[in-house]
Amino acid sequence: MSPDSKKSSRARRKAAPPARLVSPDDSRFLFDVADEGLHRTIGVGIAWMHCRRSPTKTINEDSTGLIPVNQSSAVFVVADGVGGHSAGEQASRMVVEYLRDAVADAVANDQLLRTAILNGLERANQAVLDLKLGSASTAAVVEVSGPVVRTYHVGDSGIVICGSRGKMKLQTIAHAPVSYAVEAGILNEKEAMRHQDRHLVSNVVGSSEMRIEIGPTTTLAPQDTLMLASDGLFDNLYPDEIVELIRKRSLPEAAARLGTVVGDRMAGIKSG
Repeated sequence: MSPDSKKSSRARRKAAPPARLVSPDDSRFLFDVADEGLHRTIGVGIAWMHCRRSPTKTINEDSTGLIPVNQSSAVFVVADGVGGHSAGEQASRMVVEYLRDAVADAVANDQLLRTAILNGLERANQAVLDLKLGSASTAAVVEVSGPVVRTYHVGDSGIVICGSRGKMKLQTIAHAPVSYAVEAGILNEKEAMRHQDRHLVSNVVGSSEMRIEIGPTTTLAPQDTLMLASDGLFDNLYPDEIVELIRKRSLPEAAARLGTVVGDRMAGIKSG
């Protein structure tokens, strides 16, 4: 887990004509960048990918990818190289690249996206282990098929769905002791944000004991916003703050504002 990182891959449904035929060859990625955004329109809506390096780091260990499958399906991924370990940025990049390759294989062989995602994460896990560098990464992955989405995650990179009226419709639970304590009612959100162990993570890509948590299918409504992000976002913003920052802005504006507020908090600057 990297407490000093922030990135997000966001998608919002819209009423629009079908996009041109797309495939995994049209994938878009952000690797080891200081501050960069990418816009993409696919059949299921519009997406904005944004990576911003922590103000306290010289290397961004985060990677993100948008992997279109066809006019109505795509896979989104955010991976966060575990801070303090060797080659964290290499591990996160491998997660994204192995998922891309697995999705391409699935399309070529008429396999389910679910199979592709599980294969990609398992292959990435073995590849990171084979590096023998002690490196690791988290992973947050979403399978999008028309308005229906399914989440997959390893570690404390998270996934949320926010409605246009400000309701948090979905939020994954991080694989981390503090998050489990919040879910059990032992800690509240304020206590968790300040807890000395808030950066500990209990499940990573690059572990012989890695497990993949698969969520139920969820149907997006028009104007819902789907967001994937590293722990850099969730360790610095409360859920209601995240909702407020994304619900009234365009995707590029929301991503930029999220990055600014998180960066200020990491740097100890008071901001809204």
